[in-house]
Amino acid sequence: MSITRVGIIMNGVTGRMGANQHLARSICAIRDRGGLKVDDDLTVMPHPLLVGRSETKLRNLAKQSGGVPWTTDLDAALSDAACSVYFDAQVTDARVPAVSRAIDAGKHVYCEKPSATNFTEAFNLYSRANEARIKHGVVQDKLWLPGMIKLRTLIDEGFFGRILSVRGEFGYWVFTGGNPGEECGDGGKPQRPSWNFRSGDGGGIILDMLCHWRYLLDNLFGTVRTVSCLGARHIPYRWDESGQKYKATADDACYAAFELDGGVIAQFNSSWCVRVRRDDLLTIQVDGTHGSAVAGLRECRIQSRSSTPRPVWNPDEPKTLDYRDGWDLVPDIGTYENAFLAQWELFLRHIVTDSPFPWDLLEAAKGVQLAECGMESWKTRKWVDVPDLGNINTQTLN
Repeated sequence: MSITRVGIIMNGVTGRMGANQHLARSICAIRDRGGLKVDDDLTVMPHPLLVGRSETKLRNLAKQSGGVPWTTDLDAALSDAACSVYFDAQVTDARVPAVSRAIDAGKHVYCEKPSATNFTEAFNLYSRANEARIKHGVVQDKLWLPGMIKLRTLIDEGFFGRILSVRGEFGYWVFTGGNPGEECGDGGKPQRPSWNFRSGDGGGIILDMLCHWRYLLDNLFGTVRTVSCLGARHIPYRWDESGQKYKATADDACYAAFELDGGVIAQFNSSWCVRVRRDDLLTIQVDGTHGSAVAGLRECRIQSRSSTPRPVWNPDEPKTLDYRDGWDLVPDIGTYENAFLAQWELFLRHIVTDSPFPWDLLEAAKGVQLAECGMESWKTRKWVDVPDLGNINTQTLN
């Protein structure tokens, strides 16, 4: 049995998502189980090197992670020959310059989405990575959620017949951080960082969530061809990490419709200003000629054509049907890995064995492209076509 060491520069993992999902529940989890066993003869062992701006945060996180090394000097990390991979989970507007430096240093690149704040920079990252002949990928974690895996299985088995429409509801109430007596104050501690609500720092729910909806729609239901999007800034003021009031400049809600290949119509509502009365923080309903399904993060329920009830519109009498009845729970098939860990393992296999990894920086650019088209639709109040990236002239992007 041989063990292949893979050094990973992990930049920006002092934040909530980076520390929890990428470091603790993915890389450290792989290390704790003795590495990633590729086959009987090969195990891959990741070795993280933490990078960030705060010595205090890095020191504490490194200690929590078993004493892994850390540094505040990105250039020194990029010059470390023992590290072949660069991972980026920084705030969005810091990603392009850091990833570009990693590409120039010859490191393989894996990064959070969005890969950039605009399509031109996202596509140029992809082009530069290809020219440098490095391997590259983007986090598209929701593809490995149990609920989405179950949807994929139902599609592959032909359960839906012809898929007609997809309806997604996502979001929850993000507390503002202000006291109830203040304008916009709600008395709760914010669950998301303040930069999410500042457009100048790469914030905004359109840029954030339309990247997710792009890869879910493309991979499960059909390529996105057009979009109609309305954004909103429902809450004008919030409070930052130090308790200071600031003006929110980014959109905090998004109401979007999409036309997909095959005539499928999709709709997604995304909001940080909604209170949840549904089965999960994300629910996706798929309706087809033979049956329907409603999936959350982990569960999925189905209603077949034969078990579909026949409602009768009569508002003058109490309803006789419980519309939640007649939906069967799709059973788990085995166990499901953490979605971030599942994709990390695939990327590590790709690095070491050159196994396929289609979720590259071109897929990242597609997500940013859809977000940009959504913003254009909001601005012009029109449907906007989503160009095929195979027809993009790279000379026009430079």
